[in-house]
Amino acid sequence: MAENYQTRRNNEVSGAQLIQDVAERIAQSVGQVIIGKRNEVRLAILGLLCKGHILLEDIPGVGKTMMARALAKAIGTNFSRIQFTPDMLPSDVTGVSIFNQQTRQFEFRPGPIMAQIVLADEINRATPKTQAALLEAMEERQITVDGVTYPMDDPFMILATQNPIEYEGTFPLPEAQLDRFLIRIQMGYPSANEEITMLSAQQYQHPINNLQQVIRFEDLIRAQEMVKQVYVADEIKHYIVSLVNASRAANNVYLGSSPRGSLALFRTSQARAAMAGRDYVIPDDVKALAEVTLSHRIIVGPKARIDGISSRTIVQDILNTTPVPGASLQR
Repeated sequence: MAENYQTRRNNEVSGAQLIQDVAERIAQSVGQVIIGKRNEVRLAILGLLCKGHILLEDIPGVGKTMMARALAKAIGTNFSRIQFTPDMLPSDVTGVSIFNQQTRQFEFRPGPIMAQIVLADEINRATPKTQAALLEAMEERQITVDGVTYPMDDPFMILATQNPIEYEGTFPLPEAQLDRFLIRIQMGYPSANEEITMLSAQQYQHPINNLQQVIRFEDLIRAQEMVKQVYVADEIKHYIVSLVNASRAANNVYLGSSPRGSLALFRTSQARAAMAGRDYVIPDDVKALAEVTLSHRIIVGPKARIDGISSRTIVQDILNTTPVPGASLQR
């Protein structure tokens, strides 16, 4: 019995080391393109390790598109970009069946969604009907065209971008769509020194042209599976559920986080712990990821919006008022 426990313990430790190595290799590669955004880059890698989708929300020109391209190059997967516009149809995303007169049969022509890393650029510029074309792919990792189901290749991740400032000609994402994004990331402006470094790096050519695959495909798939093995104590699980329940009971909230938010916070906490070289989750992992996993799942009430209260503020208030589990959470 003790030998079985020790073997399992060794496998978990080696798994955490693998995840840490994979994450660091990708971070160093992507960091050559996305300068000075180490936390945002690591959040994107965290989403990849959790097999989740990411919503990049910020103004134009801060590196949202480059983040997706650099990530795809670093892990050696195929990349596809969908530029959403109001006149786009669902078939422009998923693909269409075309009748072949020579074979007298319908042939499926896959759309840009049939890639491993998909950039859904300015997703809120598409109509709700076209936005809905992503729902099945994001949740079931498959698409259905003319009654035929086509599975996605692993790893599969959608990175969607939207501009939170310009609303003219846009269609806000419904709650069902937002809820399918594992995390929401805001890039932000670089510092003055970081911007100078960026100018120097792009003087002759863009750094992304020199990016190469830095990890083996098999290691990435194994790391994604090993994330699930990270230990989460019952006290931590109760803490996660308490935070999510508090988001539903808050006075300024019209609609709180769904159970999918609990799962997102649970899984991302496991990935963060592994990326730090641990095989167990601590409360700091949960607190660090509560905002990026829960804030986009919370709908602020009308009065709170008038008062300038945001969902991020509500999450911070919940973190400040919810008791943190005590020490001794390691096995």
